[in-house]
Amino acid sequence: MRKLALIATVLASLSLTVFAQEPLTNASIEKMTKAGLGESVVVSMVQNQPGKYDLSPDAIIALKTEGVSEKVLAAMAARNAAPASAAAKPATDAYDDFEPGVYFKNKDGVWTLVPTEPVNWKTGGVLKSFASQGIVKGDVNGHLNGKDSQTKLVTPLEILIKAPEGMEATDYQLVHLHVNSDNREFRTKTGGVFHSSGGATRDNVLFEQTRVGKHVYTLTIKDKLATNSEYAFLAPGLTNSTASGSTGKAYTFHFLE
Repeated sequence: MRKLALIATVLASLSLTVFAQEPLTNASIEKMTKAGLGESVVVSMVQNQPGKYDLSPDAIIALKTEGVSEKVLAAMAARNAAPASAAAKPATDAYDDFEPGVYFKNKDGVWTLVPTEPVNWKTGGVLKSFASQGIVKGDVNGHLNGKDSQTKLVTPLEILIKAPEGMEATDYQLVHLHVNSDNREFRTKTGGVFHSSGGATRDNVLFEQTRVGKHVYTLTIKDKLATNSEYAFLAPGLTNSTASGSTGKAYTFHFLE
């Protein structure tokens, strides 16, 4: 009866320890062993509860002398190694799986990549493909086929950009597209977008960025967007050929209201 009472006392003590989130120690293992708990019980507790053990040669010899089995000692060693392994694993970024590009938050609250369209450049009455001809000098018109984008967005407009390595969201440009009968255009020049001639509406739309992750930014659009209008984010390199790998991409959307 005294032995059962001692075991009950040890288990109650250990339960309080676990509840307080205090790790098991060499003393805890020695106490359980002396109380007569079976090897399998002690091993299970070592494997499933927090523990911080002294596994120096002298400490292991001392535990062995007190009757702690080799299986229990092995479980203690494995448990000691587990936290170090977990710490070595880098933290996961919520945007690690995102590819560089422009995203909008859909009605379900999920970030969704905006589809891209190819941009051609018209200058001097001749249509040139940026992808094949490279940047043209002087003032040009960016030209997209079709009069509207398939991506329809509404207020509240939530935009996120994951930029390529070494860039930021502000390396992208947001432009207002002028709709023609079968295409959309914007005025531009080498290195940037500027006001259309004749006092027309600005093609460039201002925004600010807020960093929320590695190369990831949410946007605050400063200029008011016109309803039922076409817009496009121009990827880095579209009007300045120094950025490789993203030439020719325009992330387009139709802003409803």
